[in-house]
Amino acid sequence: MRALRVTTLACLVVPAACGGGDAGSARQPGSHRSSLVYYETYDPRSLDPALSTDVPTGEMVALAYDGLTQFDPDGKLLPALADRWTVSRGAGGGTGLRYVFHLRAGVRFHDGTRVTPATVRQSFLRVLAPSTRGGRAWPLYPIAGAAAYAAGRASDVPGIQLLGDSGIALDLAEPLAIFPKFLAMPVAAVVPAPLSPQADLGQHPVGTGPWRFVAWQHDDYLVFARNPDYWGGAPAADTLTVRIIPEPLTRAAEFEAGRLSVMEVPFGETVRWRQQHPDLLLEKPALRVVYVALNNRRGPLANPKVRQAINYAVNVPEVLATVYGGRGILARGAIPPGLAASDTARPGYHYDPALAKRLLAAAGFGSGMALQLWRNASNVELARVALAVQAQLEPVGIKIELVERDASSQREAARKGETDMVVLDWWADYPDGDNFLYPLFYSGSAGPGGNYAFYADPVTDSLILRARRTTDDAARTALYREIDARVYRAAPWLYLWFPTDLWAKRADVTGWDVPVIFNGQHWTGARRAP
Repeated sequence: MRALRVTTLACLVVPAACGGGDAGSARQPGSHRSSLVYYETYDPRSLDPALSTDVPTGEMVALAYDGLTQFDPDGKLLPALADRWTVSRGAGGGTGLRYVFHLRAGVRFHDGTRVTPATVRQSFLRVLAPSTRGGRAWPLYPIAGAAAYAAGRASDVPGIQLLGDSGIALDLAEPLAIFPKFLAMPVAAVVPAPLSPQADLGQHPVGTGPWRFVAWQHDDYLVFARNPDYWGGAPAADTLTVRIIPEPLTRAAEFEAGRLSVMEVPFGETVRWRQQHPDLLLEKPALRVVYVALNNRRGPLANPKVRQAINYAVNVPEVLATVYGGRGILARGAIPPGLAASDTARPGYHYDPALAKRLLAAAGFGSGMALQLWRNASNVELARVALAVQAQLEPVGIKIELVERDASSQREAARKGETDMVVLDWWADYPDGDNFLYPLFYSGSAGPGGNYAFYADPVTDSLILRARRTTDDAARTALYREIDARVYRAAPWLYLWFPTDLWAKRADVTGWDVPVIFNGQHWTGARRAP
C-alpha cells in the first residue's frame, strides 16, 4: 500500500512520472525519461542546508541545492556554482590564503531569482548567524572573522568580500589547503537572499540544484521533479521519489519486487546476493573506518604496549568474515582506500596471541586486567563486533565487561573520556585524508572534536598542522602517509577495517554509481532504460 501511495502521489503532482507531460519543459519527440526511486533509512531532519547535520538531510540538500563546489561519486572535487577559482596569499600579504571564486553566468534559483555574489555572502552569514540554531557551521569557520561572528562577538565577517557582479573573495584566518572541499559540504549550499518572512526552506527547499522539490510526506516519502533549467544539464529522469524505509530486509524485498532503483545490500544478506544476483552488484571501498577507540588516558591503556597487545590479540580477518560478511579491507592505518596516502599493505599488527601475552607481561600486566567496552546495541553489526572482541581478548588475560547504551549516550560518554574502549565507525564529511587525521588524532580534537582515543603527541600535532597548510598535493600526501604510519605504531585504536559498500542496481537503471561521499551522487545521469 505504501508503494501504491508513493506512485499515486507522484502521478498527481508530476504527471511525467506516469507517462504524462514533462515537469517544466516540453517532451521532445522520441525522448524517454522515467521515474527513479531511492530511499533513506529515516526521515531527513530538514531540507534547509543550514541545518544539515545528518546523512539523509545532506543527501536531499545535494539534490535541491548547489554550493560553490561539489563532489562527484568518486569524491573528486568539481566546480559547481563557481566555474573556477584561484588561490593566493592572504590580503595584504597576510599569513592566510585568499580564495577568489567566479560564479557561473545566468544561474537562477528554482523560483527564478538570480544567483549573485551577494547571494552567496548572505547564505554564509545566515549559516553563521548566532540565531541559527542546531546546525554545524564549522566548515565556514576558517574564513577570517567567521567564528567571532557565529559567537556573537562581531557584527560582520570581514573575510567575505564581493568582487563585482560575478566574484567573491574568501580570506582565511590561516592557510587551509583543503578549504574548497569544505564548500562542497551541504551546510555551504547557497540559498536565495533575501528570504521572505514566510519562507521555510526546511520544508519547502528552493535551490539551484538539479531537482525541484514537489512534496514531502514525513516518515513516508519525498518527491522531486527534474529541473529543466539546471546549469549542468537537466537530469535524465523525470522524477526522483525518495522513500523512508528503516528496515534493511524490507528494503531488500522492495528492491526485489522492482519498487526501488538501487539498494545497499544488508550485511546479513551478502552471501545470498553474491550468489543469486552477481550481475546487479556494484562494489566500492567506502570512505569509512570501523575501529575500537582505546582511551589513551585511562589506566592500563595509557601504556602503548597494552594497546599494541590488544591489536595482536584479536583475529580481525575472522571477525570481518563472520560479522561483516567479508565486506571490508583490513585497516593498517586510519586513511581509507580511495584517498591519497592510504596504505593498506603497511606492515603491522596481525593475529598473534602469544606476542600479545608477551607485550602485556612487559607492560607489567602479565596477570591480566579488566576493561570496559562500550557498544550501541541498535547498530547490530558493531554490537556483534564488540562481542567478538570480548571473546578474543579473554584468552590473553583481558577481561572485558560490555557496557550497552543508546548511540547518543555512548558517544557522549566517549566525548567525556569516560570509556575505556568504545566500538565506533567514522564516516567522511569530506573526501580527504585530513578528515581521518585532524578530527581523530589531533590533540586539540580530543573528546568532542572526534579524538575519542584522547591520543596526544606533539610531533603528530605539528605534522597535522603542517599538512593543513601545505598547498602542494604531493607534499601533503607524503605528510598524511607519515602521520598515519606514526599514529598506527602508537596503537591508539584497535584497528579493524575499512568497509566496502555493496549495492544492487536494477538492470534497467543506467547512469548511477555508488558515491563514496554521502553527497556525491546527484542522480543527474541516472535513468531507466527503455
